[in-house]
Amino acid sequence: MKNKQKKQFIVVGLGRFGRAIAETLCKDGEEVLGVDRRMDLVEEMRDVLTHVVQLDAMDRDALEALGVQDFDVAFVTMGSDIRASGTIVLQLKELGAKRVIAKAQDEFHGRMLEKLGADQVLFPERDMGRRVAHNLVSGNIIDYLELSPEYSLAEVRPRADWIGKSLKDLSLRSRYGINVVAVRNGDVLNAMPMPDTVFREDDVLLVVTKEETLMKMDRLR
Repeated sequence: MKNKQKKQFIVVGLGRFGRAIAETLCKDGEEVLGVDRRMDLVEEMRDVLTHVVQLDAMDRDALEALGVQDFDVAFVTMGSDIRASGTIVLQLKELGAKRVIAKAQDEFHGRMLEKLGADQVLFPERDMGRRVAHNLVSGNIIDYLELSPEYSLAEVRPRADWIGKSLKDLSLRSRYGINVVAVRNGDVLNAMPMPDTVFREDDVLLVVTKEETLMKMDRLR
């Protein structure tokens, strides 16, 4: 079997979010170049990442010298500095970066980054806030991930009135737009639940549904 070819990533901004991305990629065996203008952050990551460089990524010449076009993905993670993140995204795309993923502070910042060429925009603060809110509002929701502005993927506990009933009995997809994609019970995962799959009290359901449906899940009848 051939070894998986390592991908090359560049992470611009080694604050808390950027560092978490860079460290995770390195632990997964990928090659990561970390970039930050603060020498103290660069020194902290010197023995953690594949390579680390101290420079101001808003300096086009310095950015070009890194050969950004040779990396598979470039992350821009300084979401609090709107001007800096926008400038760096634009320059990365102009210099031939294949894929740029950028952190946004809010919806306006995200739209700006998309217009400047970002291939994907991340909203870590917003998404974490929604996850916390969902967990507080609904005792049924265990975890939550936004797939798009409209659809969410969530781990949920079956409602009390679902226990002992099958997917066919409940008609969750046709009645509520809830698509059950997997059912987990302890260490046993049913990745292809059939219409006759019956829910048990200690099941955990992996569902895909619209945002508003997830918000109303405790009130569905």
